[in-house]
Amino acid sequence: MKVNKIPTPALVVDIAAMERNIKHAADYFAARQSKLRPHFKAHKTPEIARRQLAAGSCTGITVATVREAEVVARERLCDEILIANQILGPGKADRAAVVAKQASLIVAIDSDETLDDLARAAQAAGIEIGVLVDVNVGLPRCGIAPGEPAVALAKRASQTPGIVLRGAMGYEGHVMGIRDRTEREEKAHKSMDRLLSTVRMMRDEGLRCEIVSAGGTCTFDITGGIEGITEVQAGTYVLMDNTYLYEDLPFELAFAIHATVLSRPRPDQCAADAGLKAMASDHGVPAIAPLPGMEDATVLFLSDEHCTISLPADSTIRPGERIKLLPPHIDPTINMHDVLYAVEGDEVVEIWPVAARGYVEQRSI
Repeated sequence: MKVNKIPTPALVVDIAAMERNIKHAADYFAARQSKLRPHFKAHKTPEIARRQLAAGSCTGITVATVREAEVVARERLCDEILIANQILGPGKADRAAVVAKQASLIVAIDSDETLDDLARAAQAAGIEIGVLVDVNVGLPRCGIAPGEPAVALAKRASQTPGIVLRGAMGYEGHVMGIRDRTEREEKAHKSMDRLLSTVRMMRDEGLRCEIVSAGGTCTFDITGGIEGITEVQAGTYVLMDNTYLYEDLPFELAFAIHATVLSRPRPDQCAADAGLKAMASDHGVPAIAPLPGMEDATVLFLSDEHCTISLPADSTIRPGERIKLLPPHIDPTINMHDVLYAVEGDEVVEIWPVAARGYVEQRSI
């Protein structure tokens, strides 16, 4: 099938560009003590994960939800899964325990409540679940305070039946949006100092700490080069988005939303069929890929089913023609769609299910 026959709005992956991104990451970590644990949440697509793992330099897969862990385990993508997030709420720990019967499972904890719920589920299932103590390294989100509070939680985890303490993690997410390399490096190192000082305290107490997990796409070669960090949880790198196209990163856009122009009500404006229900707007509106008649076009705003675009008056774009939008945040964008169209040139060669979208376990997927 030709690309121009795909019904829009559609998520389209350039296989060659994606494979180059995968190779860049695999080559970097192949020569280093730290390795890559690619984050499945970025694409939620087993076929992409298989290619990432096949390239090498990986310790397993990172996920953000129990739903994602279930899909990774069912697809038998790897032997070890890290849920780099706290899981609390009805049924979640019990579902995690089922996953732990299919693959080695590690879950982030930052409170007694999370630890106790996991322990209850593990004991009931007669299995063990690994944990990483999630340390707050500067991002105001999750994570227990570094130092003594983190060590106390680690000590309690090490003494809890059904739980195996594996180490610690910290995510310097507040650093990812810094475009200046020097500033990004400085702040990433400060964040990792908080994590590594806590790890030293844990080890001084005789606590197990074989895994020290951190990092993301924009710090893959900063955090990944710090002594003591054992793995990096990068995800966006595989497809990239328009927000993270920094000059110092070797990754390229391998992903776009194809849309159809629905209306051109006046010379300086048109509307396409990809709106808020086709892409996330938390990082702003999408860019428009250069195409004849669209060179100076800009997105004005998104509504539910429309992308309204400002055009140069001499643009030749007409209703029915196709355009490409470059989303600023791929993770929530992909979560809105059922499939990705994988292309080589102008040919669709495969259609990949976004198998882990949503939150509820659905055996029909």
